Amino acid sequence: MKTLVALCCVAASVASQTALADGQSVFKQWCEPCHGRAPYLAGTAGLTVKYKGQIPAAREDRKDLTPVAVKTFVRQGVLAMPPFRKTEISDAELDALAAYLSGKRRR
Repeated sequence: MKTLVALCCVAASVASQTALADGQSVFKQWCEPCHGRAPYLAGTAGLTVKYKGQIPAAREDRKDLTPVAVKTFVRQGVLAMPPFRKTEISDAELDALAAYLSGKRRR
């Protein structure tokens, strides 16, 4: 029984790591061109002005994003950010991205 529990834990850990790697891959393809860590990127520059240094502007540096917030902004867009269709970012990819940006990778 202990072996089965250990195998399940290992499998869950591998699946979680795979999902986070998938989320990072989605981020690099679709989000990083505007929301990466470089201060001159459009999304990062705009959020730097908006947050006035109180909150990190680069999305990967945020620790307060929830999966629901990530999914809402991606699907609905906001201001100059366009919404992303399911043909661009699938629901599975969006789930992985939301897990990645919501901080599950830091826990």
